[in-house]
Amino acid sequence: MKPPSDLDDIVRTIGECGGELRAGGTDVMARRRVRRTAGPFVDLLGVPALRGVTWRPDGSARVGAMTTVMETADDPRLRAAYPALTATAGALATPQIRTAGTLGGNLLQRNRCAYYRNPHFTCFQTGGDTCPSRDGLHLYSAVVEQGPCIAPHPSSIAMALLAYDAHADVHNRGRMPVRDLYGDGTDPTRDHLLPPTDVLLAVDLPAPVPGERAAYHRAISRAEAEWPLVEAVARVVLDGTTVTSAAVAVGGVAHTPLRLPEVEAALTGAAATPENLLAAAATATSRCTPLPQTGYKVGLLRDTVLHVLEKATAVPDGEAERPRAGRTEGLQEGGTA
Repeated sequence: MKPPSDLDDIVRTIGECGGELRAGGTDVMARRRVRRTAGPFVDLLGVPALRGVTWRPDGSARVGAMTTVMETADDPRLRAAYPALTATAGALATPQIRTAGTLGGNLLQRNRCAYYRNPHFTCFQTGGDTCPSRDGLHLYSAVVEQGPCIAPHPSSIAMALLAYDAHADVHNRGRMPVRDLYGDGTDPTRDHLLPPTDVLLAVDLPAPVPGERAAYHRAISRAEAEWPLVEAVARVVLDGTTVTSAAVAVGGVAHTPLRLPEVEAALTGAAATPENLLAAAATATSRCTPLPQTGYKVGLLRDTVLHVLEKATAVPDGEAERPRAGRTEGLQEGGTA
């Protein structure tokens, strides 16, 4: 199908022909191979307005939905203003995927549950009325219950955007908080809430916070090219050793990306001591209701959050090093702050 040249053409085409929007295609084509989608596909590559970064006078940024993950990670101005976002983008998947995959595609991709991806099974997301993972293999599933579907949300970038209180600009809807793309996770039939004709145009990021420190980390089962078991991102501002503001979000643990206000509340106003960081990280597990095979994620969540807190509050190179709150065993570095 010839790529539409403007947004009206996109909406008209998808409305008349049905099918699915296709950005970089890294998820769509994988689902096509396992017969979880058949098209037709409406390509977004021919719409230049959906790509690139626009800066506003107040320093805030608008990132087009068709901007690639690699472009997002490598943009030096984005890296200076939004280090948690670029560190997350630079750590996900492989260089090949980051080069082809887009910001919007990452936000609106489908989950990686083995049952959903297997055409021999049915589940809530394929027209069934059960979640076969609950009684089957669920080693990589959610540890925070939100609803009948226990597939973790796969978007690392969505998690980072939650920490920035970012907004999505959606054709037919206007601006909406990124968290509203996913709701509360209680709908088991969907990974996001946008209908096919509501095209994600861009993401709006607020003006950067002076003095922000940030860190991202993913716990994975091999060195690279792996979906995270748990991932976390932290943004902090320090006045001396006191945390004056904090934003913490996690992924891989629930049907939606999660912001952790309980961790933020424990940090804000407290000194960034090893004991306080450990206590704040421990509050991340308060929502956990593990399944028989996901109990290991409770400790992994705490330790991953602890790791990003330590990293974000660490003394910069060249200054005296202070004690670390502890070690996180078995985690691979996922990016730099």
